Amino acid sequence: MDRRELLTGGGTLLVAAALSQDADARATRGTTTPEDERFMQLAIKQAKDGDYPFGAIIVREGSVLALVRNSSRRDHDPTAHAEMVAIRAFLNGHEPEDFKSATIYASGEPCPMCMGAIIWCGFKRLVYAASIAQLATKIGQIDVTSRQIANAAPFIGIEIAGGVLAKESLELFNKKP
Repeated sequence: MDRRELLTGGGTLLVAAALSQDADARATRGTTTPEDERFMQLAIKQAKDGDYPFGAIIVREGSVLALVRNSSRRDHDPTAHAEMVAIRAFLNGHEPEDFKSATIYASGEPCPMCMGAIIWCGFKRLVYAASIAQLATKIGQIDVTSRQIANAAPFIGIEIAGGVLAKESLELFNKKP
């Protein structure tokens, strides 16, 4: 019997859905710090020059250690999302263990590929601007939230805060290249 079959019995499905929605709501509200807007502004500034309007930065102990943009067209690499490029840039001068005390800022909520990488890296914290639902009004998105992916990885805890400068991030999709 798989998990779906277990959840469909009686009212269990409704309870599981409510718990999942509650977890997603907490993740979206998240706890922000006074520095989050400043760092998000840097990610959004990077997004302005991206092949697609996405930027990301990695911060550790108040220092910006990676500052990048989406480069999937220029690199001919569909995996060159801003978060993936940031992870690769960070690893050029740091050890994988350093992710555990780092925060990644993304101008858009990470897609499943990027969120999977964020989970595997063991980031302490994720802060994003526009949510998957908001981004889906501008560009195609896989309808899976960062919190849903994090909840599917019970072996790691990651703090997630969303909605930081979402309006500013979404405005980038209205600009012509």
